[in-house]
Amino acid sequence: MAGLALDGSNPDVSLLYDINGLAKAAPAWFDRVMEFVGEYGIMLGMVLVVLWCWWSVRRSGTAEDAVTAVSGIVWAPLAAGIALLVNIPIRGFVERPRPFRDHQGLDVLVDGKTDFSFVSDHATMAMALGVGLFVANRKFGLAAIGLAVLEGFCRIYMGVHYPTDVIGGFALGTAVALLFAPLAMMLLIPLTGAVSRSERFGRLVRSRRTVREAGPGGRTGAFGIPEPRPGTCGGTGEKDLAA
Repeated sequence: MAGLALDGSNPDVSLLYDINGLAKAAPAWFDRVMEFVGEYGIMLGMVLVVLWCWWSVRRSGTAEDAVTAVSGIVWAPLAAGIALLVNIPIRGFVERPRPFRDHQGLDVLVDGKTDFSFVSDHATMAMALGVGLFVANRKFGLAAIGLAVLEGFCRIYMGVHYPTDVIGGFALGTAVALLFAPLAMMLLIPLTGAVSRSERFGRLVRSRRTVREAGPGGRTGAFGIPEPRPGTCGGTGEKDLAA
């Protein structure tokens, strides 16, 4: 399996050279910016998008909607962590070397990358976060997915991954975020609902405005948070929760 995409006529390798060639033509300061953005900056941006989404959903809609949406936000980083764990045996099975080990003339912007290349951890984590966030809120989820695509481009630009490493990471992150979402939400919604009814931690789920609201027809518990009704796990606010 280690011989994947080692042939220079392979489109995977050709696209690698095309994208990484932009780094050779760019000024040194721009490469330094791309190095920081691809290694740390975009992931920091993803964290800020998640926090912004959390701040937004807890202040909008009903208390029941807030519980469901915050549960989806909690799922996003959990999905990223699970996807990274799933990637460990995949990397060990494929054993694909980094592209700069088998191809000459690449402009490698980051040193010390000695592990295997397929699939990209950065691409996997970024897309799992993006798709997981999309489960909670379409608008913020699309922004995060856009950042994930940019992350993938940066990894190729930096000369540390093949395009198929990035595509594989996108597929893995998406699969984990979507396939495990129903089970995760089944567990997280009751837990988040319990937190929302807590005096000490309730503000993590709902703002002052949602505290005063109760879902239509729902029983109101502590702080105005609807008590769970038999046979339900929470609302699915159409505005803030992706179908």
